[in-house]
Amino acid sequence: MNISICSYTFHQMTRSGIMDTFGYLESVKYRYGLSTADLWHGTFASLEQEYLAKVKAAVAERGLTIANICIDRAQIWDNDPATRETYQKNALANIEAAEFLGAQTVRIDAGGTRDERGWTDEQLDLIVPRYQEWAQRAYDNGYRIGPENHWGAEMVPENIKQLCEAVNHPGFGLLLHVGRWHGDDPDAGDALVARWTMHTHFSTGISDQSLENAIDALRANGYSGCYSVEIATTRYSEPAIVIAKLRDADERRR
Repeated sequence: MNISICSYTFHQMTRSGIMDTFGYLESVKYRYGLSTADLWHGTFASLEQEYLAKVKAAVAERGLTIANICIDRAQIWDNDPATRETYQKNALANIEAAEFLGAQTVRIDAGGTRDERGWTDEQLDLIVPRYQEWAQRAYDNGYRIGPENHWGAEMVPENIKQLCEAVNHPGFGLLLHVGRWHGDDPDAGDALVARWTMHTHFSTGISDQSLENAIDALRANGYSGCYSVEIATTRYSEPAIVIAKLRDADERRR
């Protein structure tokens, strides 16, 4: 089982100046003994080529791969056309950075408001072709790109299924944040979208049984990607708890 920790886990430390990208990579490799990084774009100090070259060298020096880069403020739909244009420029700049760094998957949200529970035809008329465009670019460059069940309409499993079927491209996939769904049966939501999953996030907010159910659903659908931890903490011990649960679940399935 390939395990990582999303650098968003330590975003409070990053904001307070305690951790930076290089400290994160050091922690992944030597504090937790992992071989894969999972980066949130807010961990980066810059998208300048000189800085990114240092990050790439630091990843290589530690013998790491980058399973995923999560990009915020780049969602496809916003009600304001000017904001959509700003997000598109940010998305493209970060996609270029992810390609340079060799990320295996990239997460960019579909968009809409946090209160929405579905996308309109107008929204989908922009969201679907944009993902298809990005997915072709990703496919041509050896990675996958897509949304996360993150907020708003993305947190309805049937919406994600509809979106994945509409985009219908091998370069497209879902970052499955396990259990992060509207509704009363998050395990069913995980199972419904498991076939399109390209990357995962697990947190301390899910039950042990839901963690087990998610792993079984993913494996039943041929998932071979990374099992990553994403929480918000200032304690190094907390991610280790989820890592231990993932490793234990993997061991019991051998």
